[in-house]
Amino acid sequence: MQTSQYHLFSLPAELLDSLTPRNLVNRVPIRSPTPEPAVFVSKTGPRACAICQGIVFLDVDEQRAHFRSDWHRYNVKTKLSGGQPLAEAAFTNLLEGLNDSLSGSASSDEEEEEDSDAVNTLVNKTKRLNTRSSSPESSSTKAPVTALTWFHSPPSTQLGIYRSILPLKTSPDAYLQEILRLQEPVSEGRTWALFMIAGGHFAGAIVRVSRPADDASEEEEKTRKKKQKKPKPEVEVLLHKTFHRYTTRRKQGGSQSTNDNAKGNAKSAGAQLRRYGEQALRDDIRELLEDWREELNSCERIWMRANISNRRIFYDYEGAPWAKDDERLRTFPFPTRRPTQSELSRCLSELLRPKISHYTEDELRAQDEFYLASLPKAKIIPTAAPEPPKEKLKPVKLSKEEENLREKWTRVLEMVNKNRLEPLKTFLEREKSTLGGIDAQIPEWTGESRATILQLAVQNGHEEMVRWLLEDARANPTIPVPSGKAGEVEDDDDEGNKSGPDATFLPRPTGTRRAAYDLARTKPIRDIFRRCAASYPDWWDWLGAGRVPSALSQEMEEEREEKKKVRRKGLKDRVKEREAREKEKEKERPKTPPVVEKPQVRQPIVSNSTSRKLGGGAGATEGVAGLTPEMRAKVERERRARAAEARMKALGGS
Repeated sequence: MQTSQYHLFSLPAELLDSLTPRNLVNRVPIRSPTPEPAVFVSKTGPRACAICQGIVFLDVDEQRAHFRSDWHRYNVKTKLSGGQPLAEAAFTNLLEGLNDSLSGSASSDEEEEEDSDAVNTLVNKTKRLNTRSSSPESSSTKAPVTALTWFHSPPSTQLGIYRSILPLKTSPDAYLQEILRLQEPVSEGRTWALFMIAGGHFAGAIVRVSRPADDASEEEEKTRKKKQKKPKPEVEVLLHKTFHRYTTRRKQGGSQSTNDNAKGNAKSAGAQLRRYGEQALRDDIRELLEDWREELNSCERIWMRANISNRRIFYDYEGAPWAKDDERLRTFPFPTRRPTQSELSRCLSELLRPKISHYTEDELRAQDEFYLASLPKAKIIPTAAPEPPKEKLKPVKLSKEEENLREKWTRVLEMVNKNRLEPLKTFLEREKSTLGGIDAQIPEWTGESRATILQLAVQNGHEEMVRWLLEDARANPTIPVPSGKAGEVEDDDDEGNKSGPDATFLPRPTGTRRAAYDLARTKPIRDIFRRCAASYPDWWDWLGAGRVPSALSQEMEEEREEKKKVRRKGLKDRVKEREAREKEKEKERPKTPPVVEKPQVRQPIVSNSTSRKLGGGAGATEGVAGLTPEMRAKVERERRARAAEARMKALGGS
């Protein structure tokens, strides 16, 4: 593949008439393929290769030579990667098309076990053979869309043009019509705008990429009159501008604004300069766009190379020359270098000069076959049948009795949750028979996960209500707690309940039943159950179905309180003994005589410079003799303070 000498807007008429889209070349084969020779494999007959197509060996030397050839090694690698081996003619054409010279067939004995580097290069290149469209047979597969679209001109010419030059949302079937439309002359010529910004460098230009219609007619008249003059250039730069600002952090990469967004605003002088450079670059570009506004409005394409943040410079402000979704905007479909005027010229030439290659139809067919063989096979994923739409459940109409019953249950649950005991007593005395008694099951439509009023009160931790329900209302504590649904976590506080010296619980294996006692979260509520079990042992199976670990009688409580008093008394005795021992130790310590601070004689201040030294004269050491280090430090600080006052007075008097 190479760059042609043709210009995109002035292609020869004979070339345009013969162009067909590349994916239509192999639709009808020009000639039938040559039948492959039969492969004879027998113990007594000639030898054959099991991988390569239609190759027969007459002796062992010929077979060994074939195994050392690049053709055989290439087919082996292709077969291992899941592809189909090629015939020798197709392999030769593929070599010529990729311009790779392989010499593995004449390798020496020392290189028999080593694969040729050229073979690896050829395998890698053919795997990446995606720059041309696939054949119609592969149209059903999702092939990657490449930057170039190819056209074929018999017998062996292919023309490649960048897709981004054509209008947006153009179907592949209309590519050729768009190429023909580009050849039509425009009255004032076609103009393009090119902009690049990166690293503080900016380059922009407005270029006329095709001659005006008047110039084309004048040239035709001049050719008729046989006047040979220098023709006007097909490409003409109308406006161009480049400048640079200091915005990039040296030896660290990235702009200052990117660093500020990631790590916070830096306070160095360089950071301030880079911020100023970014603002100045933004202002310069927008001022330039305002100066070129009239020319930009008439441009057919606007090519831009900029990152996301820099791209906002061109349209993210009031009065921008174009909008963000302008259909003229394009990005360069190939890598670019630093923004300079020469780089703009190179990119413009890359866009306007179509790519050309020379492959025969057999070579193209071989490439298509290899490309189809290299595509991964599509996995058939079974799709589940769509679920029928769920029918919306119609609300069931309730009778007046059911509505009244629901209202009563709602009031009961509200009083239990809010710990309103007195209203609950009055309401249950009046409506107990209607609800079904004190042990009636809470209906499912309420959404409560507990079965009875007692279980709900225990879960909420209402002590007085639980005592009234057990002693006065005689609620049943042996009714099992409903188990949670599959996948739900039960509200089990057994681990938290096993605290305290008296909390010896019966082990509850996983999946066994629970009672109201298991829902108690505090010790006072558990003691209420144990007291009832001691006071009314004949009412319920407290220690069995009720899951109460033990009864708590009045004697047991008194004994427990007595133990607590003894424990507290022993603790107070130990504290008193420790204080007495500390007092005896203090009496045994030798008493040190108190330090008497001697009165200090204030010496007169002498105006001599020698007496202004910090710390006084030679008699200072005698005045602190016999003092503790703390007193010495205190005396020293006072002396320094007096010396400082004396100096301040002397300076004020002078």
